[in-house]
Amino acid sequence: MPTREELDRHHLLWLQRRRRLRRLLRPLPRRANLSRYPVLKWFSKYAAKASFLWSFKRSNILPALYVGSVLAFLPLYGVQALLAFGAALLFRANLTVMVGLQFITNPFTIAPIYAFTGWLGVKLMHLVGVGDHVEPALRFAQGLFVGGVVVGLATALVADLAWRLLAWEAAVFKRKLQELRQRHAERHPPEPPAPPGA
Repeated sequence: MPTREELDRHHLLWLQRRRRLRRLLRPLPRRANLSRYPVLKWFSKYAAKASFLWSFKRSNILPALYVGSVLAFLPLYGVQALLAFGAALLFRANLTVMVGLQFITNPFTIAPIYAFTGWLGVKLMHLVGVGDHVEPALRFAQGLFVGGVVVGLATALVADLAWRLLAWEAAVFKRKLQELRQRHAERHPPEPPAPPGA
């Protein structure tokens, strides 16, 4: 039978997990802080009413992971957040995850990411015999898009698997906490209220 200490320890771990998740999500767009974002604030009133933008259900997370990852690696730096918002509306995806993925490309990572996706895209185009007779600059520009899609999809697949694993582990953890609470309640039922005048 679970002891009170075991239940308290598990409950404390659950609270710590919630605090870590909130810290992780703090800089990302949420319903409460959307008005702080330069372009997204124009749509904050509409976004606040669209519940699917803030849902962490599987049907809203998966499109955010796949579409958001592809957008993150395409050569669209500077307009990614706005495009992510439009894509979240179009695909009924979680906006927090969709925009969060756009931070993959930032002033520190943009050069190596675009160099790699451009190189990969050109190699893949060459393998299938596409774009060999195009000017090198145009071929590299096309390679940026091809490589961006491929790397984005690969990143999304890894993120999808990681999310599924974390969601499964969180469900197991929550189920154990509920079982501990139930078994503790069965072992220690609340005392009946004292009769009036006692």
